[in-house]
Amino acid sequence: DCPGTSSAQAGRAAACQGCPNQRICAGGAAAPDPAEAAELRERLRSVKHTVLVLSGKGGVGKSTFSALLAQGLAADEAKQVALLDIDICGPSIPKMMGLEGEQVHQSGSGWSPVYVEENLGVMSVGFLLSSPDDAVIWRGPKKNGLIKQFLRDVDWGDIDYLIVDTPPGTSDEHLSIVQYLSAAHIDGAVIITTPQEVSLQDVRKEINFCHKVKLPVIGVVENMSGFVCPKCKNESQIFPPTTGGAEKMCQNLNVSLLGKVPLDPQIGKSCDKGQSFLSEAPESPATSSYRNIIQRIQEYCDQRHFQEEKTI
Repeated sequence: DCPGTSSAQAGRAAACQGCPNQRICAGGAAAPDPAEAAELRERLRSVKHTVLVLSGKGGVGKSTFSALLAQGLAADEAKQVALLDIDICGPSIPKMMGLEGEQVHQSGSGWSPVYVEENLGVMSVGFLLSSPDDAVIWRGPKKNGLIKQFLRDVDWGDIDYLIVDTPPGTSDEHLSIVQYLSAAHIDGAVIITTPQEVSLQDVRKEINFCHKVKLPVIGVVENMSGFVCPKCKNESQIFPPTTGGAEKMCQNLNVSLLGKVPLDPQIGKSCDKGQSFLSEAPESPATSSYRNIIQRIQEYCDQRHFQEEKTI
């Protein structure tokens, strides 16, 4: 069992043997440097809410959810939303947001995000590549350095919601983003899964990771949860929940199930075209699920903000 990055046994316990992050934790690199923490705190002090989107494995719709969460929040023109893509080796957010081919511009106050709308800015390593087909072949330290740069050098401005799309798993990038954001504020993580046990098995590890690094779990979203035929309206289970699906897992682990999103072919089409599925298919059952989930995330963030202000 991982002792946690903040433990005195981090990197030294028997459970740490063979872990790819053992040297980082043992060397104390997992603890925030005070000067670095102050710098990040200053840059991110105008960010009101930060939500991480995690998944145990790839292919469960995590980036799709991140994009739609950002678009759904930005539908309220009074809210300023930012979407940060730290999936360094697989940056799909520029494509999904219709920003492929765009480049990052530098100003006196730092890098400027690429804007979809006036109230929705995006940052991704995809904007730094000469071609969408370029492979990012970097070791951990270089990836971690870019994540820090995204937080420290991007001029986000006043942001109501910062959504962070992460790569699958519980490795370098996840430790880094939690470490860097701990200097400022994290509301919590939304974890994406699909109904089958092979996905839930990795999500349990993800939830355990969140507990170890003291990252609050906002809740779990079950993606690809059934398919409603657009013609006959009958529902089919494409990925049968052989062990009870996310609902049973959430009950066992005492975490919230934020909602279930059914399959809809239009979601993939909208992502490929860089369009918002929520706007393109407003009558879809999947759109209704997304809107309910987004509302629950907003309510969680507002309640957490109220409790923190009350404590102060």
